[in-house]
Formats: sequence, C-alpha cells, structure tokens
Amino acid sequence: MDGIIVYNEKTRILVFNKACESIFGYRFHEIIGLDFDTLVYSENADPRSLGVFRNLPADAKAKATEQEILGRHKDGTPIPLEISVGETFTPTGRQFIAIVRDIRPRKAVEEQVNQLQAQLVHMARVNAMNDMGGAIAHELNQPLTAAVLYLQTALRQLAGEASICPDDKMTELLIKAEREAKRAGSIIQSMRQFIQKREPAMNSTDIRSLLDDAIELTLMGSSANNIRIERIDDGSACMATVDAVQIEQVFVNLIRNAIHAVRSQTDPEIRVRVTSDSDIVTAEIQDSGPGIRPEIMATLFKAFSSDKGDGLGMGLAISRTIAQNHHGDLKAIPGGEGEGAKFILTIPAAGRRDV
Repeated sequence: MDGIIVYNEKTRILVFNKACESIFGYRFHEIIGLDFDTLVYSENADPRSLGVFRNLPADAKAKATEQEILGRHKDGTPIPLEISVGETFTPTGRQFIAIVRDIRPRKAVEEQVNQLQAQLVHMARVNAMNDMGGAIAHELNQPLTAAVLYLQTALRQLAGEASICPDDKMTELLIKAEREAKRAGSIIQSMRQFIQKREPAMNSTDIRSLLDDAIELTLMGSSANNIRIERIDDGSACMATVDAVQIEQVFVNLIRNAIHAVRSQTDPEIRVRVTSDSDIVTAEIQDSGPGIRPEIMATLFKAFSSDKGDGLGMGLAISRTIAQNHHGDLKAIPGGEGEGAKFILTIPAAGRRDV
C-alpha cells in the first residue's frame, strides 16, 4: 500500500503507482512529466523539505533518507506523509525513488490519544479538588461550629447579666455574626453533601427549593455580583419525586453556564422560571448572552465537547443523563439575534401514575 514515485534529476515524475493515485488524487496520466513540487504542499512548515529531493549528496547512492512532510492532494488540501528517498544511477542519468506513506490515520490516532490524555489529566485534577474540597469543608466546619457556640454564649450573657448594659449596636453585630457563621456552616454542609459519593435517594421534593439552593451555591463560587437573576414562579408548589442532589447538580451546571454566557454582556441577566401542571414540572433557565452557535448545537450534549477553555465538557452531558434517568429530559433553545440561550428541564410531577 506504499506509494512509489520515481523522478529524475530535474525532479520530473517518471513513475507513479496506484497507491499514489489513492493518496494524492491524481491519475497516472495527469502527473507523469510534472515537477515533484506539484505533490508538495506550498505552505510546508519545513523549508528543507524539497532539499531531500533535489540535492542528495553523491555518497547517498545506497542510502535512504526519511522524514515527515506535508504533501498536497489534487484538491489542494495538505496530507501528512512519511517519505523515504533513495538514489540510483541509470543509463539516462541519476534517478530517485521515493517511498511514500500516508500517515493521516496515525496522526488522527495520535491527536485523539493526546486529547484523551489531556482530558484524563483534567479529570484527575477535578477529582483531586473534590477530595480536597471535602477535607477543607470538614476542617472548616469545626471552627465555625465553635464560633457559633461562642457567639450564642456571649449573647446569652449579655441578655442575662443585669450588671451589664449591652450596647444595642454591639448586640446587633453579634446577632449578625452568629447568623453569618450559621450560614457559612450550612453552605459547607451543602457542599459536602453535593460532592460526596452516595446512592440515589428518591423523595418528593419541591423543585423550586432545589433551584434556590443551586442559585445560592453557584453564586458563592463565582464573581457574579453584577449579574441579575430574576426568579419567576406563581408561588404554588412544584413537587416531583427526584434525587435532590442530582437535580441540584443539573441546576448548578445550567446556572454556571448561564453566568459564563452573560459575563461579557453590558446588562447581564439570567431568568429562571418553574411551572407545574398535573403531569410535568418544568424549569426554564434563560440567559441574556449571545446564544449558542449553530455548529455547536449538534454536539452540545455530548461528553468532552465544551467550547470553554477551562471546561471539561461533561456538565451538559451529565445533566441530560440525570434528567432522562428521572424519566424527564433536558433540551436547549439556541437563541441568537439578540436573544440568549434557554435550557428547559422537564420532570414528571409527583404522583404521576405512568412513572
């Protein structure tokens, strides 16, 4: 299957076998007599590439030099090639024999391996950070609990000691400090529950509360102070039988993506809406970003297809899998032309008989 090309001292092609026809797209009668330059990509990165064909040293008679070059297909596209050139003498003068191998399949495999290795390294870092996050949450929870106890003790003493006239401002500050310490502890507890490995636990849950928790958790881990999040619902409960942590993970992924989409907008806004009927609970998350590019839509929910430089490309793939495992679905409306992207999560409502 190797291509064989024979050319003379003037680099005119004399022999061009069937394998070469497959590699370069030329028929035998089209290429015979043309210059070897015809088969070399004009923008070859290595300016020495043609040197191996034109200026073989006199002592190269029994030797062959080998290198990788970019060949040029008949349609002008570059072809990575591995080429070995040997020299011989004939009654009509010096001739050169080039053995050509198409290495596109090998290059494709190498590129895929490199991408997989990079993704595995990234996943290893993510896994390490998860482990570290769990350890940090555990370590921080103890001093926060102690701080809350100290603040509660101080407040009780201020309220119970008749000899002490507590300053209203100081009492207010202590109450705020206690509230914030409790809030920090609850956030850490939520993070620990969110990242820990556990079996799915299906319970009837108000989807609105999961969305609220996801918004708070996401905003704590992002610089989204200038982003307005508009929460829309009619106040009625939107109950569904779900694994709360998994559905919250879906919301976290979608809100993080929305924050990324609107970060560069002049008036960044994210609108979230939860509605329910007798059969379906629907959660919609829409951003005011530029929308999803058409070329991305086809692979949007496939693993490792992120267009974010710092992303692994797993969030949407995992989110749709979670939705489908709950007998629901996750869909995307690309938006564009002044309207941002919208993601729609649908889950069977609690008590639906056909689930």
